Amino acid sequence: MRSHSSSPAFFSLRWYTFFIYGTMVIFTSFFQLYLQDIGMSQSQIGALMAIGPFISLFANPFWGYYSDRLQNTRLILLIMMTGTLLLVQMVFHVHNYTLIYIVMACFFFFQTPMFAQTSTLILNYIDGTPHKFGGFRLYGSLGWALTAVAAGPVIDHLGVSKIGIVFTVLLLVAIGLMLIMPPQTRSPGGAASLSWSALRQFSGNGYFVGFIVLGVLVSIPNMMNSTFLSLYVIELGGSKGMVGWAVFASSIFEAVLFLLFDRFLKRRISFMLGWLAIVSILFTLRWLLMAEAVSPMQVVFIQLLHAVTFGGYFYVGTQLTMMFVPNRFRSSGQAIYTMTWSGLAGVIAGFLGGWLFQNFGSEQMYLVGMLLSFSGAVGFIIMWINVRRTGYELTDEN
Repeated sequence: MRSHSSSPAFFSLRWYTFFIYGTMVIFTSFFQLYLQDIGMSQSQIGALMAIGPFISLFANPFWGYYSDRLQNTRLILLIMMTGTLLLVQMVFHVHNYTLIYIVMACFFFFQTPMFAQTSTLILNYIDGTPHKFGGFRLYGSLGWALTAVAAGPVIDHLGVSKIGIVFTVLLLVAIGLMLIMPPQTRSPGGAASLSWSALRQFSGNGYFVGFIVLGVLVSIPNMMNSTFLSLYVIELGGSKGMVGWAVFASSIFEAVLFLLFDRFLKRRISFMLGWLAIVSILFTLRWLLMAEAVSPMQVVFIQLLHAVTFGGYFYVGTQLTMMFVPNRFRSSGQAIYTMTWSGLAGVIAGFLGGWLFQNFGSEQMYLVGMLLSFSGAVGFIIMWINVRRTGYELTDEN
């Protein structure tokens, strides 16, 4: 009998995750260099990149709703990838700033919810099997890291104007892998659509609301770093290849972290909140070190902290969201988590980070990020103490 790990569905799912993350790192890490190359300032770049998180505030619930309603995350992702593929062909052929903003808004509508829906796709395929989430998500980390380090020299050679070609090729591979996956089995009777009563149920859980609010505080500096890292490396005298190495360093050890969390993370809210407090403290240290960096190589080494900071928060946050949200609202729950963690926080980060970078410099931008992360750490410590004192635990009914 063929094992689960060798079945075509799981093989395709692993490599789809690899290539979809590899595709998105091209956009996330190198697109800002293209914008700078066509004459945009830091504040203009920040404003343009903030459109993505703003659009995601609407796009994540929209696609999450239809994913839950149709019980077919695979089909939803195919539609999203096709829209992204078509729109990216326009992005690099529009040079009027107004048109760039319009085309990018449409592009972000299809692109921004992909990570949330990919997480849902993995969770749906492994449901009822011995497989664990981290074993698949690590392929995303490897795709992100290896593609970034390989793409740096390629883009240096081709020029930043050719970024769209690299993006298109990788996305076509991801679409091909999705097409050979077997259809998903629908739940009997389907899933309930996300209603206002369900949203009231989520918002009525004070711990969930606290987790979301503190997550936004911690995420804002992380999103500022994601948006302006490539510009910061170039400002310190680095090359596009060095940008790739900085992104590589940020993701290569995420795979190990996910495997360790799969094995050792205890599914208790007090334990998870303790981890979030530790992660937030490490975020604080990370932004302090970034503010003090004086060379691109220092940035590369500091980026090694990304695995345990972003990777740790992403994994624990995904698991906590699953515990807070009933199974029938799984896609919508992940959409809400992503909508706040990268959506709301990303909007604030784009405008705030661009304004700080342009008017006060990169050092002050990172110091503000340090203060925000420290505030989040204090909040999670208070939540951890309260949960330990009350003995509160999450259940499917919370």
